[in-house]
Amino acid sequence: MNGDPNDGFDFISSLPDAILHLILSSIPTKSAIRTSVLSKRWRHVWSETPSLSIDSHRVVTRSINKTLAIFSAPKVATFHLRTSLANRIQHVDSWIEFAIARHAEKLSLEFRDTRVRDYDFPDSFYFNSTVKQLLIESGSVVMNPKCSVSWTSLKNLSLSYCKLSDDALLKILSGCPLLESLELMFCDEFRCLDLSHSPRLVRLEMDRSDWFLGPTEIVAPHVHCLRLRHSRLPCRLVDVSCLTEANLNIYFCDLGTLTADFLQGNVVKMLAKLQNVEKLTVGATFLQMLSLAALCDVRFPTLKVEYLTLETMIVRSVVPGITKLLQNSPGLRNLTIHTVKCSIISEAHLNSYLRSHSLNQQRQCWRSKDMAFPGSMETISMLVGKYAESNLVASFVERLLRNTRSLETMVVLLVGYLDASGFEELVAMATTLSHKRNVFISIKQSHVKNVSNTFS
Repeated sequence: MNGDPNDGFDFISSLPDAILHLILSSIPTKSAIRTSVLSKRWRHVWSETPSLSIDSHRVVTRSINKTLAIFSAPKVATFHLRTSLANRIQHVDSWIEFAIARHAEKLSLEFRDTRVRDYDFPDSFYFNSTVKQLLIESGSVVMNPKCSVSWTSLKNLSLSYCKLSDDALLKILSGCPLLESLELMFCDEFRCLDLSHSPRLVRLEMDRSDWFLGPTEIVAPHVHCLRLRHSRLPCRLVDVSCLTEANLNIYFCDLGTLTADFLQGNVVKMLAKLQNVEKLTVGATFLQMLSLAALCDVRFPTLKVEYLTLETMIVRSVVPGITKLLQNSPGLRNLTIHTVKCSIISEAHLNSYLRSHSLNQQRQCWRSKDMAFPGSMETISMLVGKYAESNLVASFVERLLRNTRSLETMVVLLVGYLDASGFEELVAMATTLSHKRNVFISIKQSHVKNVSNTFS
């Protein structure tokens, strides 16, 4: 800005309304409304902003109704509502109908209230030709459309903690001809996820647990990218023939009910369905399951993976699984090791399982070749202490390199393992290994403390 900064010139107020609307769209609506007292110029700017973000936990119902009555923009690009359902369901219905009437393209609804168990959307909610992105997060919502669903422009659908039956899900999917991305996070009651009639749907993300069961079968012949966090309960990949990218892990703590059928039918068979995947990310617990399968002499499929990411702590219980994975990926060119803090199965539980299968006499299965690597409790102790020896990381890297055939690049992302001197020492070791194995090795410090839940 030219001129004397003290000459009273208000640069922001001189901006066009379109720019001011863009600025106000990035803050909560309550804060945007406060700008109306700045001057006459600002009095009505907020009411024409094409974005509304309402958190009614901090605003009374009467105030929200007044805000929507004053709002004058003919179209809302984004409408976000975070509210309790208790004693205000009729108001919530009217707020949703307001968003639909203003042709909201991005609609985000969060209902956080344990007092209301079964909330049904009004029928009008399921008839919307303008929404392109829909996010619903609530343990209170029952997705049970009693009418036909018509979301003819919807491309991205994300449901979290919702209840929906197989019939309801089928009805929803049939009403979304342009759907490209589907997220189902801890949704319950449906058992078969059949996406065979959704030819445009290329991305699927799903979380399951022992409390939110989700589907036992996934039919997704058109999906290219899959991120699946599932429980010990079976989840069979029936058809994922177009899959090129996958991210897998298991929520697991108790091995008491784990059977050999689980290892064969739910873990290794899942790998077999990924034979065309080129980019694979695997979490620590899934690697532990692969280790058990390897020690139980379960046969592994050959994979076409070219880019492999391992999100794990450095523990001996993941080494057999990683070894088998690398040996069965002959075309692997790029390997990333992300040493994240994460939930893993305790070695005591793993040893108990191996003993029950007569595979862990005097702990030889873990100790014979993997003595250099700590058990789960030892690793946790090191993470608490923030530092680990560079030799441990170097040994882990070297072990992995021994089991690759065509590797070109290895990237090691370290979280909380080394201090500055240890890091420099590891870089020097990596340089030596790089020349010895003819593989480019990059060692980096990572500030991400937990496993990422997103695709790149």
